[in-house]
Amino acid sequence: MLQIDLWKRVLIWLVCAAGILFALPNAFYTRVETHNDALAEIEALGATDARREAASVWPEWMPSSLVNLGLDLRGGVHLLAEVQTEDVYETRMDALWPEVRDALRDERATVGTIRRQPSEPDEIKVRISEPAGMARALEVVRGLARPIQTLSGVGAQDLEVAGEGGVITVTLSEAERTATDDRTVRQALEIIRRRIDEVGTREPTIQRQGADRILIQVPGLGSAAELKEIIGTTAQLTFNPVISRGADADAIPGPGETLAPSLDQEGVYYMLDSAPVVTGEELVDAQPSFDQNGRPAVTFRFNPAGARKFGNFTAENIGNPFAIVLDDKVISAPVIQAHISGGSGIITGNFTVEESTQLAVLLRAGALPAGMDFLEERTIGPELGQDSIDAGKIATIVAFAGVLVFMGLSYGLFGLFANVALILNIALIFALLSVIGATLTLPGIAGIVLTVGMAVDANVLVFERIREELKSARGPSRAIELGYEKALSAILDANITTFITATILFAMGSGPVRGFAITLGLGILTSVFTAIFVTRLMIVMWFERRRPKTIEV
Repeated sequence: MLQIDLWKRVLIWLVCAAGILFALPNAFYTRVETHNDALAEIEALGATDARREAASVWPEWMPSSLVNLGLDLRGGVHLLAEVQTEDVYETRMDALWPEVRDALRDERATVGTIRRQPSEPDEIKVRISEPAGMARALEVVRGLARPIQTLSGVGAQDLEVAGEGGVITVTLSEAERTATDDRTVRQALEIIRRRIDEVGTREPTIQRQGADRILIQVPGLGSAAELKEIIGTTAQLTFNPVISRGADADAIPGPGETLAPSLDQEGVYYMLDSAPVVTGEELVDAQPSFDQNGRPAVTFRFNPAGARKFGNFTAENIGNPFAIVLDDKVISAPVIQAHISGGSGIITGNFTVEESTQLAVLLRAGALPAGMDFLEERTIGPELGQDSIDAGKIATIVAFAGVLVFMGLSYGLFGLFANVALILNIALIFALLSVIGATLTLPGIAGIVLTVGMAVDANVLVFERIREELKSARGPSRAIELGYEKALSAILDANITTFITATILFAMGSGPVRGFAITLGLGILTSVFTAIFVTRLMIVMWFERRRPKTIEV
């Protein structure tokens, strides 16, 4: 007998109602977008009458999540940049040379005089005047090597040191080169994201592609040159003395002072000496590490000029805080515990491992770490984006109408039930896309159009199975029940294999391919739900009400 428990019926209809509710804002896209932008401005800049009026165009109690429109639908700029990671090697070697020089000077009695020799940008060559002291010189320089702080480089050192004919050659190890390349691209990615977010563009796409490339898509910009200018802006990193800390955002700075908000503590403001002790240009490196108690921390290192200035400042200000300021916001304000000599130190706090890693990235994000070559650039006008939207709408409507007509003519009343489920299916797809904040692109629209055709496949399998059972002289109730039972395995097999394909496309693809995979994958999930549960529930409710002796499918 056909039976569905009351709680299951309520749950199915609640899911459908939630889908319609969360998909509804997309039917009023411009109005809801205006509402969301006004709320963001109120939060960032404060409330005004104009902003309150703009926010009131959509009810506060209604969901306001929207499906983000991709670059090909909204218009904007597309860039593919390649990070020149080799640039970092030369900088790293130049920063390492003073350490090598000072270490060998302490052994002058054994190694004699030392002199740096011309070499490739990614290595240091040092000639010693006493070849007999080569073994000791190699031992000293190898003592400067540090363990690599990555999972892939566990147990490896960052330097390789060799000696021949009175010349010591220092290079980065292969594991360190790999780790350096990864850090450089991550740092460039973080800087680009911060630069673009600061401009206030809507839903930019900034993601890594391959080992050393970054994909940048920014809707709403008018030219690639404008975007490249934004990316090229240098982030300002400074280390400033702290005068006071408070919660007054309207405090008036005195002469030579500046007021800066805390980046991660809402409502906290620091009064700083506007003259920095050192700047990010003098920061050589910052790495996640652990303090003496095993808690996550961040170690940092300055070049010789920065080390001298920072050492003098810490010696004179033990017990006082200093602020690490990035883009006029205080990202950390540790207290100086002791004289920090040698140009290196450690920042401790209530960090998680992820937060210490992020802080290390931010500390290194004073400027782009390496040059960037723009391999591909495109500008898509908003008119072309609107044409794409219109074309996508027409394609979806034609496909949708064709499927509705076909199902109605082929299966009569049962086809109408399938059509209602199809409409709910589309609503559920848009609701899920809105909730997860997915970006809809032209390939994503193609995925939805494909889903419209696939959505009725499960119903076709069930209805054809019911027809076969009716030909076997079974009663209507038993035929419907067997139709769903015997078609279930075929429905699951077909959709699971397609879902696996969508998963592979998402994992292996990028950009538009991922957009297609997301809509296809979500469409499969909603199609199975509406076919197995929603259509069946409507048929059961109709059957319980009418109790027909015979049915036509």
